Amino acid sequence: MKKHNRNKLCTEAGERLSLDPSIIPWDEYPRPHMRRREWMNLNGLWHFETESGYSGSIRVPFPAESLLSGFSGELRYGEKLTYRRTFALPESWRGKRVRLNVGAACREHTVYVNGNLVRMERYSYFPKTDDVTDLLRAGENELVIECVNDLDPVFPYGKQRIKRGGMWYTPCSGVWQTVWLEPVPEEHILDIRTRQDGADQIVSAVGAKYGEVLCEGKAYPLVNGECRVRIEDPLLWSPEEPNLYDFTVRSGEDEVSGYFAYRTVGTKTVNGVPRLCLNGKPYFFNGLLDQGYFSDGLWTPAEPAEYERDILKMKSLGFNMLRKHIKIEPELFYYFCDKLGMAVFQDMVNNGRYSFLRDTVLPTAGITRLRDRHINRGSSRVVFEEHMLGTVRLLSSHPSVVCWTIFNEGWGQFRADDMYGRLKSEDASRPIDSTSGWFHQKRTDVDSLHIYFKGLRLGKRRDLPQVVSEFGGYVWKDDEHSFNPDRTYGYRIFKTRGGFVNGLRRLYLDELVPLAERGLSAAVYTQVSDVEDETNGLLTYDRRVMKVSPEELADIANALKKAGG
Repeated sequence: MKKHNRNKLCTEAGERLSLDPSIIPWDEYPRPHMRRREWMNLNGLWHFETESGYSGSIRVPFPAESLLSGFSGELRYGEKLTYRRTFALPESWRGKRVRLNVGAACREHTVYVNGNLVRMERYSYFPKTDDVTDLLRAGENELVIECVNDLDPVFPYGKQRIKRGGMWYTPCSGVWQTVWLEPVPEEHILDIRTRQDGADQIVSAVGAKYGEVLCEGKAYPLVNGECRVRIEDPLLWSPEEPNLYDFTVRSGEDEVSGYFAYRTVGTKTVNGVPRLCLNGKPYFFNGLLDQGYFSDGLWTPAEPAEYERDILKMKSLGFNMLRKHIKIEPELFYYFCDKLGMAVFQDMVNNGRYSFLRDTVLPTAGITRLRDRHINRGSSRVVFEEHMLGTVRLLSSHPSVVCWTIFNEGWGQFRADDMYGRLKSEDASRPIDSTSGWFHQKRTDVDSLHIYFKGLRLGKRRDLPQVVSEFGGYVWKDDEHSFNPDRTYGYRIFKTRGGFVNGLRRLYLDELVPLAERGLSAAVYTQVSDVEDETNGLLTYDRRVMKVSPEELADIANALKKAGG
């Protein structure tokens, strides 16, 4: 049995939600790339039962372990958690098909409507949608979601650990993204995907054969589910100018809206140095590690606007990139990155067993060579590849996503060169960091290092753009806004805020900027916020305090832009 230490520190939005149980959380349309006018939010209080005997209420869409879920009982990992609620459809939906959307639930979960099986899903991070029309009845309907978080390492699990501490965090069980319904006509669009092809945008409407796409006052024909849209002299997307183009797809009686952007990302040799390029020009990606954990909702912030606030705060400090660290967020996170201008280096979520000796101790001691053909054998390999390709299909339409990371520090790593080839065949439009940190193999688009305990340096593969994909991790701890005043985890500890700021400035100006002048293309400082015992964030655990001001970092962002651009 496990009862987690639910620290009572809330974000400001979480405090509002806790004080007013009538608020329906996450009451914002969950799928920005394919919007319809009508929908029904099923978030809020559900009846909740555990096999170990709890029966009461829980707030969706927050993990059971989180403060905002309202559940204060004990969990036994591997036991069944049952969510139950009823709903009635509006009269205006009569005669339409009804689709049920479950944003995500951790880990294995089974969905029933009126006692009928809808779906069984194995993965914790992917949204799923099903037509449930024929299972519905007049009046009240019952929806049941059964979840089992067994933390099986065969399946992607990220930073979850029952014995949390240090760089491992509280697990997240149950429904953790929005559950919702939408009405659609008999013939309807199942999905919208976009990709850039030179001067054209390809808009694919899955499930539709014919119709039209309306964009910038022009109508383009949709033939066999696909349409080419051309904007003359388009405004390009970048973190500085996040230009988006809205469009509408009409097919029969169905109508959805979406957006796309024009931007390219790749590599180019400039003055003999390989550089990452955005829109054909060298660009320095000044980034932060983003774990995606929140003090009150764990995997799920109190409201989507919390993502917006994080992005704007980090932009105010001069950062233009977030490395989304071994987690896939709800789509609204990527929408805000698209809209506000924040590039994303997206990690694949790790599976397989972590080895402290192999994956941390030996590399820290300088032993970074590994033959990865024999690691993570069996079904874990099949699961990882399936999940990797699913991640690309889910996120590839977002212009903010500019780089994929396959393996992090050897966690679950196997046949990295083969996985590079498989991912490249799925998406050749973005660079790939095959092995972030160490255990490098042959095939990758960047030379990627993690450096915490030594001076910053470039890697050995000077034929590739250079990336320091993790560094820093400096600590200044505000005890009033910390998870545990008695535990501190980070890579260099400062007693005062002034010492922390001075140390941070020296790290960038004395070490990082000179590397950018010599060829460094991207850097990822650890990290956006404190997470439980890990107190090396630029924001405190509850996100109420920013440890450094925009004025204190303004010259650093300008220096990196000049040196690496």
